[in-house]
This record gives sequence, structure tokens and C-alpha cells, in this order.
Amino acid sequence: MFENQPKGLYALALANTGERFGYYTMLAVFALFLGENFGLSESVSGIIYGAFLGMVYFLPLVGGIMADKFGFGRMVTIGIIIMFFGYLLLAVPLGGGAFAMVAMLAALLLISFGTGLFKGNLQVMVGNLYDDPQYASQRDSGFSLFYMAINIGALFAPTMAVEIMKYAENSLGYSHADSYHFAFAVACASLILSIAIYYAFRSTFRHVEGDKKKDASAAAAATEELSPEETKQRITALILVFAVVIFFWMAFHQNGLSLTYFANQFTQKTATGVDTMPFSVWNLVAVIFLVYGLFSVFQSKTSKGRGIACLVIGAAVGFLYVKFSQSAGSRVDISAPIFQQFNPFYVVALTPVSMAIFGALAARGKEPKAPRKIAYGMIVAAVAFCLMVVASQGLLTPNEQKAAIEAGTASYPASPYWLISVYLVLTFGELLLSPMGISFVSKVAPPKYKGMMMGGWFVATAIGNLLVSVGGILWGGLSLTVVWLVFAALCLLSALFMFAMMKRLEKVA
Repeated sequence: MFENQPKGLYALALANTGERFGYYTMLAVFALFLGENFGLSESVSGIIYGAFLGMVYFLPLVGGIMADKFGFGRMVTIGIIIMFFGYLLLAVPLGGGAFAMVAMLAALLLISFGTGLFKGNLQVMVGNLYDDPQYASQRDSGFSLFYMAINIGALFAPTMAVEIMKYAENSLGYSHADSYHFAFAVACASLILSIAIYYAFRSTFRHVEGDKKKDASAAAAATEELSPEETKQRITALILVFAVVIFFWMAFHQNGLSLTYFANQFTQKTATGVDTMPFSVWNLVAVIFLVYGLFSVFQSKTSKGRGIACLVIGAAVGFLYVKFSQSAGSRVDISAPIFQQFNPFYVVALTPVSMAIFGALAARGKEPKAPRKIAYGMIVAAVAFCLMVVASQGLLTPNEQKAAIEAGTASYPASPYWLISVYLVLTFGELLLSPMGISFVSKVAPPKYKGMMMGGWFVATAIGNLLVSVGGILWGGLSLTVVWLVFAALCLLSALFMFAMMKRLEKVA
């Protein structure tokens, strides 16, 4: 799984891991912060949340255009610096007045623009590593590993957000509203780590940073390889894919909005006994080690490697057994943000499974091309929201539940395992769509438009994120069944459109 990959992949992946850890720590509590600190309703919070996500994913288009002119590495560095000042401003507790609102919005603009310079261009650099014929066949698996590394940072983010807030409240005496700023401060520290990793290992990827003065002749030679007609075909195929993934991200990023509202308003607030096991991030880490150990036993080419894998498996099983033994009589509070740790956990744990499946299919010449994988991912996402329909049967509308909570008569009947299961299914869809989509863009994009086309991928994500606010708008007087069916239907219709365009897409894949 890790063999025959360029060294620069790991350096770029770790730099992105640090940045994503801070971003997801902030995002885990951001929607709740808007209501707690400023007293905003769910619908207004949803609009701000969706607009922020939209900017985060729209501005890579601007960053890509700038990088095509000035170089990818330069934009990545500038982006980290801008993001740092955005998170720093967000971390300062300024209260809930008009000045605090303006400062918060300014912070979001800085974070969005900095991310626009950083995110897409870093991924273009990853793709450029695989332009080397030595690594060309490993492009899809390389992006799967890169995507896995991103989610390692995201895995620990919700726990960090919850724990740092508890520390601020219980040990330092801050109010609940002010404690959110400590979670935002974590992002500042993570960016320092990210830029340190980037420059410490820069020698492994400096050749793909895109210094235009050094690479102008090479870029000119690359652009001559494609005819205008072929360039048009490639861009058309990419635009078709972008149009489809809009609706995936609209549905998927409900994890930070309507699914978080569901966790906050309908899901059980405590777990006892063995049910506490999934809510410890260290238990999840042990499961990850167990999965990777099992794969290493079968994939290792040396007896020493297999022996180390067996030791890892034994340690993971032993740790989980001890935790299981200690779970009797235990009790944990379940806060809504903690559910966001399950998606990155599944990404990290299931990446080797996904790579093994597609590797086996590739060996038989039956691996589906990236556009077909994306279409399958849309169908899987539709299934996830159908599962939420089942989970919501017999529940009140959100407005009715909110009134019951305010009156002190509310019950929280939904098992946490519903959301845990839904995130599992959504993650299967994500693994089929996101790393494969990024790999597809890096492969198909005409050389002189690489930055712009990777930015286009993020613009599609941005539009989807702007539409995330639909979840907040629907969240109120409507039945939960209607809310979830809207997202299921959109994902399914998008998949059908993708299959209708499949011949055109696979022609350039």
C-alpha cells in the first residue's frame, strides 16, 4: 500500500494533516458557537455556516489561477500565513456584540482566502509528483493515501474541540460561550506545525512547486501535447463531473449542520457500559492499528514485517480488551460535535480496504474508472440519507422538539448508533468520490490549466457547501422524513445523470 510512492507525498500529506486538524477542530463547534455566542437561530447559523464553507471551497479557483502564474509553492506558503491570522482573530473572545460579529466575519474571510491559496495548490503539487512515469500507475492509490492523512487530522479534531472547551470551563473558569475560542486557538497552533513540516521536508517535493521562471519552457512543451479539440473534451468532461459533485457535497456536509442538529436535539445524551467504547478516540485509534496490522500480515514481504504486524495486532487487541473490561458501569456524556470524529475514523480505517478492493479489481482488469466510482458514490450517499429516514420515524419535528426542550419535557429517543451507521455509509460514498475525483482532475486537466481546473473542483464543492444551508432552512416545521428525502433524492438524480454521461466521461479518463 505504501510502496512505490514518491517521498514528497508523505511530506505534503503531513503538512495538510496539520492544517486540516485545525480546520476541523474549528468546524466541529462552529455552528453551535454561532447560536451560543451570538444567539442566532439554526436557519441563520446555517446560512453563515454554508456561506463560509462556500468561500473556503470557491476561493481555490482564485488560488489556482494565481498559482498558474506565480507558482504553487509560493501560494501555499502565503495561504498558511493568511489562515493563521484568521484563526488568531477568531480565537480572541470579544463577546457577542456587533464588533464581535464583524471581527468573526473578518476572520472567516481571512481563513477562506488563505485556504483558497493553500488547499487546491497543495493537491496540484501532489498530482504533479505522479507526472513522473515511475509513479504514474500509483496516482489513484497516492491520492487515497493523501486523503487518509487529511482525515487523521480530522479524526482527533472533535475530541480536541470538546476537551479543550471542558478544560477552559472547568479548570480556567471561562463561560461556555467563551470556551469556544480555545478550540479556535488550536487551529493557530496546528498551522505552525503545518508550515514547519512543509519547510523541513521541502527538498522531497521542491521540483513540483511550479516556479514559473524555471519551469516556463517545460510548461510550454507540455501544453503543445494537446490539440484544442482534446483540451475542449477534457475541460467539458471535468465540468460535467463538477456539476454532479455539487450535490454530493451539499448532502455530505450536512454532518456539520442538520446531522449535528439531529445529534444535539434528538440523540441520547449519555452512553453507559460497552456503549461508551465508540466515543473514545483512543479506542478508534486502536481499531485503526488493528486494521492496518491485519493488512500488513498479508501484504508484508518479510517475516520481520509480519512479526511486527502481529505485535501491533496483539497490542491493539489487548488495549481494546482492557477498555472493554473497564467499560462495565462506566458512563460518558455525548456531545453533538463528537459524532464528527466517526467520518475521519472510517476514512482512515477503510482506506486500505478500499485500496485492496480496487487493487484486486485492477489486477483482473476490472477496476471501474474514476467517473463510474463517482456515480457509485452518489448512490451510496442516497442510501445513507434513506437510513436517516428510518432513524427518524416517530420523532417530532425540529420545532416541536425544540419547544419540548425549552419546556423541560423533551426526551432524546434516537440511538447514537444511527448516526454512527450513517457516517459509515456516507464514508463509503466519500471514498468512492472524493479522492477519485481529485485524482481524475489531476490526470485529465490540460497542463496549462492545472491550477484552474483543480480550483474548479473546489468551486463545485463551494457551490455544494453554499447549498448546505438548505439543511438549516428545512430544519424547523417539516417532518424529518421530508428533510432527509430531499438529500437522498438529489444524490440519486445526480447519479443517474452521471451514468447518462458515462461514455463521454470515460473517453478521457
